[in-house]
This record gives sequence, C-alpha cells and structure tokens, in this order.
Amino acid sequence: MAARPSPGTPTTTSATSAGPATSGRFRRTLLTALVTAAVTLPVAGAARPAEVPAPVPAAVPALRPGPPDVLADRLDDRYRAERAALLDAARTAEAYGAPRRAASLRAMAGAGRRFLEFDGRDGGRSAEVMGDLARAERIAVLVPGADTGLDAYDRFRSGAVALQRESGARTAVVAWLGYRTPATGSAASLTPGRADQAAPRLREFVAELARIRPGARITLLGHSYGSVVCARAAAGLPVAAVVLYGSPGTGADRAADLRTDAPVWAGRSGGDWIAGVPHVRVPLLPGSELGFGTDPVDPAFGARRFAAGDGGHSGYLAPGSVSLRGIALIVDGREPARA
Repeated sequence: MAARPSPGTPTTTSATSAGPATSGRFRRTLLTALVTAAVTLPVAGAARPAEVPAPVPAAVPALRPGPPDVLADRLDDRYRAERAALLDAARTAEAYGAPRRAASLRAMAGAGRRFLEFDGRDGGRSAEVMGDLARAERIAVLVPGADTGLDAYDRFRSGAVALQRESGARTAVVAWLGYRTPATGSAASLTPGRADQAAPRLREFVAELARIRPGARITLLGHSYGSVVCARAAAGLPVAAVVLYGSPGTGADRAADLRTDAPVWAGRSGGDWIAGVPHVRVPLLPGSELGFGTDPVDPAFGARRFAAGDGGHSGYLAPGSVSLRGIALIVDGREPARA
C-alpha cells in the first residue's frame, strides 16, 4: 500500500508543462477548491427536495442457468416482473406529485424494454439489457458516472444501445445503474464513499451474470465516477477486461493495485474537461480521502491506453465516434487503436 500524503501536502502523478512553482500553486488552488466543496456542499445538499417515494419491489427468484431457450424463458419472466415493478413505482410517483419521475418510469416500462433489476427507492436502481442475454457470447456491463438517475436516464441508455449496435448481435450490453450516483462537483463526487457502497452490489451482479451465462466473455466498463466503482469492484471478478474512460482516477496508484487478472484499458478524449481534474489523494477523516490519485491514462498507472478521439466528457459512446469503436473492439476481445 502506497504511503498516504499528510494533510496540506497534495501529491500528483500527472505531468505538467508548467514550472514547479506555477504547477504547485495551481494544484494548491484546485485542492483548496475541492476541500471547500467537500466541506460546504453537504450543507447545501441538506436543503434538497425530499426523494420521490417508491414501493418496496416484490421479491423475485434468483435466475438459474440453462440452455439458451430455457434461460430466455426465465429471463422473460424476470423482465415481466421488473416491468410490473416499474409501473407500480410510476403510479406511486404520480400520486406523490412527481410527474417527471412517473413519465420516466412509464417510458422505462415500455414494450421491448428488458430490466433484470429495478428498485425505485433512494433515487432508483436498475439494470437494463440491450440485446439477447440468453444467447450472448459477449456481455458488456456499463457503469455510469455522476448525474445519472431515473430522471436523467435516456443519455445513459443511449450509450448502451449504441455500444450494442456497434458490437453486434452476439453481444448483450447491460446498463447497470446499481448505485446512487453523485452530482457533478458535489462532495460525494470528490470522495470514494459512493463507490465503496456500490462495489459489493456490482460484484454480486457480475457474479450472477457469470453464473447464468458461463463461458460468455464479460467486460466491465466504467465512465467517469463509474470508473471508481469498477476499480473498487474489480478484484477477482470473472471478467475478460476492465475499461476505464473519462476517469478522474480510481483511488489506486497502479493498475496492478486493482488486483484483477484482466487487462485494464484506459482512454480519455481530447475534449474531455476531466483532464483538468487534479490527480491527488488527500486524507480527510479517518477512513476517507479526497481525490482519486493517479490518472489512469498516465503511463505510470500501467493501463493499456486506447485511442478515444476528440469528443467531450459525455461523448464516449456516441455513434460513429473513435472511442465507441475502440470500446466495442475491446468488448469483442480484439485490439483497439492505441493512444
């Protein structure tokens, strides 16, 4: 375990073209802003409106593996159960006076949509399948970053749809919204707490996929703060690759610290603002720290770097993009263009 810096002495693993004095002042200024946010934003967050309530979802039996046709029937039963849960939550949201949430949930329950999991409580949790999971030879699990939720779900889903189309009929993509994502710039987005809470659930979910689809190639993909979640969950998971893109860091100094036998890939687009995030890790209270350390695209991290084009922070899975093509090749088990 690498030694932690003491408070007031931030470290960085990213190179900079500025001189030492200028670089140091820049990092101290950014770090001061981050610490200020970590202290003040929880107070501001206390004034947020109450969460939209949702009913407790009905228990569903665990999925069991089987031949493709049998598994497809079992999955259809699960999809029907989760569709009923979505509609029940929509009615609750409507009665509460939250028409935006109700409309979003009704859209999610539409014909042809397939959810393995749904729970509308605490901001909402879901796992939606794009493609034929029962017959898929490859499975990509997408983990989103900040500002993704039931009321802002379409962009996340659109990326999953684009990846499935780019990857082809033998690939299923699962859009895993299995945790309460932080708001961009909030204290929660600057610390690993949400990721630490999410990682056990992600591990359980990937393990279930491996159990019901033995032999399928599973790839774990994390965007932005979702890359922190994936890094926290990666150790020992039965995945063929871990892909981190638009990442602020993972909380690990090196890819080897993720303790996975799978290759770790990292990419960042030329127009991504996250390149300006300081790659620091500073202790706060015992057991907590601010920042995520080494930049995954820094050679010092040791990840394989793929070309991600010149798009912005939210454009990695945009149809026709360099980054989408590279990620699809990794999911397929092929070599992408290198950065």
